[in-house]
Amino acid sequence: MQVPDSRERRLAAIMAYMAASIAPLTVEQFNAKYANEHGYEYWHGEVVRKGMPTWLHGLMQAILLEFFHRLGYISASEVELRIDPNWQPRPDVTAALEIQRQYPTKPVDIVAEILSDDPMTRVFEKCRNYARIGIPQILVFDPESRIAWEWSRETGNLERFEKLQLANGSHLNASSVWAELDARMRAGGAS
Repeated sequence: MQVPDSRERRLAAIMAYMAASIAPLTVEQFNAKYANEHGYEYWHGEVVRKGMPTWLHGLMQAILLEFFHRLGYISASEVELRIDPNWQPRPDVTAALEIQRQYPTKPVDIVAEILSDDPMTRVFEKCRNYARIGIPQILVFDPESRIAWEWSRETGNLERFEKLQLANGSHLNASSVWAELDARMRAGGAS
């Protein structure tokens, strides 16, 4: 029987460490470490860091929360969706006609994502996953370009909107959202 030399033992230890560090994380492990941490999501065994929000992003969250409330929805920011045990995102804004539990385990009525520094490939992946888990209305807002989109299941793409009918019959006007954003930016002294 041959005894491995110290170099082989170190290499074996490194390989074992690397294998352990790339092993998929269980949802239980994720919740134990990240449940109380802001800015992380669970994506199919991996920890995914959300984009870092800016002032513009934060203002958009506040505005959308108010708009959805006025349109008859209960709305909140950064609520972890626990609909799919393998994918647990925290949308920028979640809106529902009724609250299910502390963490939603059934599809909510609306999710909204606000562009900041996330790559568009990640935004599209998120939209596809929201559609897969049954979210009826998936919205994306770009506060820099003043563009609002809704995810289309028919085209598998984002479709620009100016006025959108929501499930409860109310309407969300993108121009009103942008006007409110502009007003808040002026009030804050932003140029």
